[in-house]
Amino acid sequence: MADKQKKTKLQLHHLKPAPGSKKKAIRVGRGEGGRRGKTAGRGTKGLKARGNVRPGFEGGSMPLQRRLPHLRGFKNPNKEYFTVVNVERLGEFAAGSTVTPEDIRAAGMVKKRGRVKVLADGELTTKLTVKAHAFSKGAVAKIEAAGGTAEVVEG
Repeated sequence: MADKQKKTKLQLHHLKPAPGSKKKAIRVGRGEGGRRGKTAGRGTKGLKARGNVRPGFEGGSMPLQRRLPHLRGFKNPNKEYFTVVNVERLGEFAAGSTVTPEDIRAAGMVKKRGRVKVLADGELTTKLTVKAHAFSKGAVAKIEAAGGTAEVVEG
C-alpha cells in the first residue's frame, strides 16, 4: 500500500503552523458586558488610556536622549588638528637649509601624520627657510630674527 501512495513534493502552500501555536487575538472594547469592554483594559483617563505614547516618552520629565548630551560634552567637527614642533628643535638642521614638514617627520620631531605647526618655545640661532602648515607669531619672529624665513604651506 505504501508504494501506491502518491509522493508529493513539499511546497510553500503545504506549510502551516503547529496546532496550538497560533492563538486568536483578543478583541477588546466590544461592549460593556465582557471583561475587556468599555475602557478595554486601559484603566481610566491619562495619556496611556487615550492614544499612543511615543517611544522614549518619560511622562513629561526630560527624556534620556535629551539628558545625555549635557553630560558628555561636544566634539567640534571643524576643529583643525596640528602636530607641533618648537623652534628650538629646528636648530638641529644645517644652517641655510630649507626645512619642510616631510623633513621634520623624517628627523622624528613629530610622530603623527597631518599638518605641522611651529611654536616659539626655545631659541633659534641658525638661518633656516622653514615651511610648515602654520606658525605662531612668536615663532615667525624668532625665525626672522635668526635671519631665516617662515613660509606657510597649504594642505
